[in-house]
Amino acid sequence: MKTKVKELRSDANMTQQQLADLVHVSSRTIISIEKGQYNPSLMLAYRIAEVFGVSVEELCCLKENKELEDKKQNGIF
Repeated sequence: MKTKVKELRSDANMTQQQLADLVHVSSRTIISIEKGQYNPSLMLAYRIAEVFGVSVEELCCLKENKELEDKKQNGIF
């Protein structure tokens, strides 16, 4: 799943470790989320969204991800 975590973190001049500390996870978790290798739980997504003052929907690009999933389901992708 695509997220805006890396973009928001970079814009805030924050390291992966700093973000990890704020949301109580390891830096490896943040790295995996940023690479799209791990989907955060709803609570973790909420914590990250809160740090950056955005909605979970915006953080997780839910509209865009849904559209991609719909295309895959319909055999368009």
